[in-house]
Amino acid sequence: MKFTRPRGTNDFFGEPMEVWREVELALAGYLRSSGYREIRTPIFESTDLFVRTVGEATDIVTKEMYTFADKKGRSLTLRPENTAPVMRAYLENGLNRTAGVARFYYIGPMFRYDRPQAGRFRQFHQIGAEALGSPGPAIDAEIIDASLALYRTLGFPPLEVRLNSVGCPVCRPKFKEILTASLAGLTGELCASCLDRTGTNPLRIFDCKECASVKEKLPHITDHLCGECREHFAALQGILAATGIGYVLDPLLVRGLDYYTKTAFEILHPSLGAQNALCGGGRYDGLAEDCGGPRVPAVGFSAGLERLMEVLPGEFAAARHAREADVSIAVLDDSCVARSLSIARSLRSRGFSVVVDLSGRAVKRQLKAASDARSAFTVIVGLAEIEPGAAALKNMATGLQRPVRDGDLGAEIEKETGEKNE
Repeated sequence: MKFTRPRGTNDFFGEPMEVWREVELALAGYLRSSGYREIRTPIFESTDLFVRTVGEATDIVTKEMYTFADKKGRSLTLRPENTAPVMRAYLENGLNRTAGVARFYYIGPMFRYDRPQAGRFRQFHQIGAEALGSPGPAIDAEIIDASLALYRTLGFPPLEVRLNSVGCPVCRPKFKEILTASLAGLTGELCASCLDRTGTNPLRIFDCKECASVKEKLPHITDHLCGECREHFAALQGILAATGIGYVLDPLLVRGLDYYTKTAFEILHPSLGAQNALCGGGRYDGLAEDCGGPRVPAVGFSAGLERLMEVLPGEFAAARHAREADVSIAVLDDSCVARSLSIARSLRSRGFSVVVDLSGRAVKRQLKAASDARSAFTVIVGLAEIEPGAAALKNMATGLQRPVRDGDLGAEIEKETGEKNE
């Protein structure tokens, strides 16, 4: 091979691609049914958008972004996450002038230069939802419920919600001072990266996997919240409890992006061990101002699709991927091609998915391929023993085959499908 795919990327095709598509449709369908509308932003944005919003001292900005200069020297970055672009689009297009809560969802690729490992790639895909315009904890509860519901839609067992508050610009600076003072006596126990973080962004230490023992010795931000953050956090817990959503308070939980305020949460799969985080999110009330706009309260979540696909319940794939096509059309020879294509167009107009076998192989092999594709019916065009203007309709489940006029094929397939369903 002269060329291979870049490290940390994947090719998607065949049956896994079909299952992936069904997962996307199921997740998007749920979010649409909850009032969220799709938004698509550019794959690359101004680098400064991510530096200002994600955080100059975060690993994403300092180590992981794919940044390049265009032909006019402007610095652009492949999006490493999509919350900041959604907020940019919301402000730039004047969507903030509409009263009420604006609800968006997205599905698409993100890019981070990281060491590839299970469930983590340099090009990866996320589904996410953002709710903009409400400062109250009720919308936080809706977002948490929506993230859980996505996994229920796919047949996952009950998952665990980890919950924390990361404060706000009023109380977080004071907590950083307290945290920095506590770290002063623990520098010998910190990894090299966290030693650097003590002087730039000490909250990032709570993200570190290497410093787990140190984190247990540090103060908790929930003990130092301002009155507004404390009331918001208590009210959110009350709503979750009243709606039957269980959660575990995790004072060590922070998100890897600087724009988060108040609510932070993760959805965990309890049986997956160390790599058990499926989804995460929180509130980001200052992000609009970081983008140069007015203050807009907002909350959202995102989930990695590669990780989700790795642990997808088998029952979903089996139930959703029943067949590649409703009808396969076997073509006897080249003289039957135009007629076969016309039959396919007619059947598709009635809502059937149809694949025409144009391989030129023997009919026996075409029927084998139709069986492998789990087609419900096969139409065989061009058999000498069938009268002109008719084709053989074969029910692949029963093996019964009979002649049917071309124009009646759709009605006959609908009839047999209806009888089976009855």
